Amino acid sequence: MVYPSKKQIEIFSSPMEENKSKNVDVRTYAEDMARTLESGEGGMIKKIIQEQEGVEEQKKELSPESKKNKIFMITSAVLAVLALFTLVLVITFRQKIFTVSVAPQFNPIIFIDQSKPLEIGGLNKDKIAQTVLNEVKTAKIKSGGVEGIYLMNNKRPVLLREFISLIKSSFIPGETVFVSDNYLLGVFNKETVADGGASKSLFFLLKVRSLADVFQSMRDWENKIFYDLHGFWGIDITTDTNYLLTKDFEDGIVENKNARILRDNDGKIVLMYIFADENSIIITNTPQAVHEIILRLASSKIKK
Repeated sequence: MVYPSKKQIEIFSSPMEENKSKNVDVRTYAEDMARTLESGEGGMIKKIIQEQEGVEEQKKELSPESKKNKIFMITSAVLAVLALFTLVLVITFRQKIFTVSVAPQFNPIIFIDQSKPLEIGGLNKDKIAQTVLNEVKTAKIKSGGVEGIYLMNNKRPVLLREFISLIKSSFIPGETVFVSDNYLLGVFNKETVADGGASKSLFFLLKVRSLADVFQSMRDWENKIFYDLHGFWGIDITTDTNYLLTKDFEDGIVENKNARILRDNDGKIVLMYIFADENSIIITNTPQAVHEIILRLASSKIKK
């Protein structure tokens, strides 16, 4: 029987021992890792693993493939399309888009104690005059007070040029730069007079750039002013009064102001217009109304 030599035994035994050594090393590393994690010394490793997991989770949330981001992108696209569609509609139909214009409002020229709107839409000249005359007669104003009458056409203020057109007046005010569209039609309640009762006076107050701008227009209107306005003062044209249609106005002084006056055959003032100041013309039939309006004009200038 032949026995292996010592050298051969070493050769055969070396791989086995080497493998045994390797198995021991692998087992020892795994055991050491488990021992480290169990002992709490692997906190850093846990932290790194957790951070890595957080990064991965964040990547998933930011990914366009995520459900949340898909919904957001779809919503944004829909809103963008709607905005573009709205812009196209506005551009296409902008001629049909309009805003409701605010009706022009009267600015009080002087201080008034009260105001009264009167609807005159659809009325002719005579009915407009009668409507105003009725208000003059029935207005409840304190003694020495002034009521502003604001004519309305379908709830819209009637400015001067529209008023002239509605009553078919021959007065030509020219451009608004010369004669303002803002005027005042009002009633003045005089103090108790000698006849024992209070009476009221209707007046028109016109605003002009300067008297020179309107002087000739007023003189040209003299031939028709009584015809245009007689109904507002309740004067009927009869065989007894028709002479006033052709009677001339005369120069006069009222409240120390230049005036043009139409008098009847008894010398009583029927109608007059007064150059109250450089920018104001009063049309009325009583000196008392002129006096009060001039005082209020002066007061309004002081306040400004």
